[in-house]
Amino acid sequence: MGRRWLKRAGLATAGLALVGGMALALDRLFPPPLDRLADLSVSVTDRKGQPLRVFTNGAGAWRLPATVDEVSPLFVELLLAYEDRRFESHAGVDPLAVLRAAAQNIGAGRVVSGASTITMQVARLLEPRPRTLGAKLVEALRAAQLEWRYGKRDILGMYLTLAPYGGNIEGIRAASLMLLGKPPIELDAAEAALLVSLPQSPSRLRPDRYPERARAARDKVLDRVAEAGALPPKAVAEAKTEPVPVARLAQPASAPHLADRLRHAHPGQAVIASTIDGSLQQAVEALARRTAETLNPRAGLAVLVVDNRDRSVLAYLGSPDALDETRQGPIDMVRAVRSPGSALKPFIYGLGFDDGIIHPLTQIADVSTRFGDWAPRNFDRSFTGDLTVIEALQRSLNVPAVLVLDRVGPLRFSEALRRAGARLVLPRGTLLPGLPVALGGASVSLWDMTMLYSGLARDGLVAPLRAVAGDGGEERRLLSASAAQQVRAILEGSPPPPGLVQVQELRGGGPVALKTGTSYGFRDAWAFGVTGRYTVGVWVGRPDGTPSPDHYGRNTAAPLLFELFDRLPADRGRPAGPIRNETPPELLRRLRPGEVELAGPRQTDRLRLTFPVSDMVLEALGPDGKGEPMTLAASGGRRPLSWLIDGRRIAQSAIAREVVWRPDGPGVVRVTVLDSDGRSDSATVEIR
Repeated sequence: MGRRWLKRAGLATAGLALVGGMALALDRLFPPPLDRLADLSVSVTDRKGQPLRVFTNGAGAWRLPATVDEVSPLFVELLLAYEDRRFESHAGVDPLAVLRAAAQNIGAGRVVSGASTITMQVARLLEPRPRTLGAKLVEALRAAQLEWRYGKRDILGMYLTLAPYGGNIEGIRAASLMLLGKPPIELDAAEAALLVSLPQSPSRLRPDRYPERARAARDKVLDRVAEAGALPPKAVAEAKTEPVPVARLAQPASAPHLADRLRHAHPGQAVIASTIDGSLQQAVEALARRTAETLNPRAGLAVLVVDNRDRSVLAYLGSPDALDETRQGPIDMVRAVRSPGSALKPFIYGLGFDDGIIHPLTQIADVSTRFGDWAPRNFDRSFTGDLTVIEALQRSLNVPAVLVLDRVGPLRFSEALRRAGARLVLPRGTLLPGLPVALGGASVSLWDMTMLYSGLARDGLVAPLRAVAGDGGEERRLLSASAAQQVRAILEGSPPPPGLVQVQELRGGGPVALKTGTSYGFRDAWAFGVTGRYTVGVWVGRPDGTPSPDHYGRNTAAPLLFELFDRLPADRGRPAGPIRNETPPELLRRLRPGEVELAGPRQTDRLRLTFPVSDMVLEALGPDGKGEPMTLAASGGRRPLSWLIDGRRIAQSAIAREVVWRPDGPGVVRVTVLDSDGRSDSATVEIR
């Protein structure tokens, strides 16, 4: 007897093992299809988690992810009470519900009740099939598989994400936001009951089309859960008096250009948390719409607001209205490259401070000057004569800025900006930057310009702006801390636009370091403002590049910039403070065209290799692989100058500061210039 029992037990165990093995094999061969669960709407949120913009998924549906913790506990309680009372105890299929439904259907002679558990509904949502007996069997098997693989909270989260709510609304989060205007964690009894009822027949019960049907379905849920004891009668009676929504609410569409950019930059990420301040963004957008009404019908504007402490973008406006084709609203003018006019001048002066070429109190000549065949003139076509660098920058005079750039070197200047992360785009056919860069002879984006200006508040350190938490990049030094502070202090003294005063000073916010710019032909108007904490950049113009006569930085972009600062908190950080004359008077220089006059004994300018500069990649090989002639250039130093390649002298120039050199072939070389006093400067470059 004992042996027979042991034999039967062994056979039963083997049978169970065989069934278990087959089930495991089938599970591996036919895993649950989760493609629909992965096809989610992308939601770009502000820094507080509130949605800025939501995109439909690949199937054109609004489907936002949701977990049990993100939904009102009352909703979950009503859902289980109405849909699946034994959800926590069954293994995917509820035998008692199957028996109950069979009895009811046989008694009525038709299908009046189903037995689908929430897990079975999830199986159907993951893998939609026609409603047949065979499909029901597959759902039951899939439900068992889901219960085997996942926990109850995970399965419930799948339902909360995929449940249909009519039209292209799917999932509790999308339904709650688009029908009720609130996140699902805030649902009350009436709202929770409504959203429990709609997935039963989402097309027939759509409240925006059939509000009475939706109300009746909601009340049916309330009655059923009252019978189950999930809600007290008084709460049910109060919930039934609440109206149902009769229209779908529009999804938020704030910061559309940035949201679209972030969506493409973070593929596969359902929720992208931006650094945007949602309230400030809305205020900027409202101000931009009002301002646009005062402009030409085809003109647009763009705005960036940055927190200097961590370079996070607080507001991003690519156009006043992304859907306005007249103003070419779909174009993101924050990223478009345009001529900055005079807006790069502060960085020319800053490099001049670092190079010892000028000091803020240096006397500089604003006189008619010809640089080769180019004679720059000021905005008002007049000249001032001698004045300090402080006055020249605050008044944005052109000739002094070109004089300083001539000493700094346009190539070195553009390379300094490039290393800091800013991209200068030269006019077509121009190989190397020239002196016109000082007055807008190259194009740059509002994004890069605002990044550079933010560096003035960060003691000359520049790094990419951050639009997403965690994003960032390596900081690079553009200016020394003292030069950055000097530039910012000078700009804090810049006069505000006509008819405007720096009212933030009266409100305790401190002065704004202001710089404006206007490109040739009044095509682009710029304004940049820097405080200790914030940097604001503004561009105004026509996206198609046509002129806007009589609209320039000071009368168009600067007033808008000051209005933006009025919407920022009064705590804007510490000002740069007054200019301190820490340079002995005998070292102050008077900079004039063609020469440097010293108040003390004559000194020789510091030797500098101006072309090439380190880390450059030079396309200097012809089709035959041989080097093409290129010009090596230097500034300063005492002549004659000696020129060396990898330590081997290739030329000596007694008068000229340039020599022509032909590379031997591809590779990395070190170019050195040596003056008669033994001073040198070098650059390592790659020849291709």
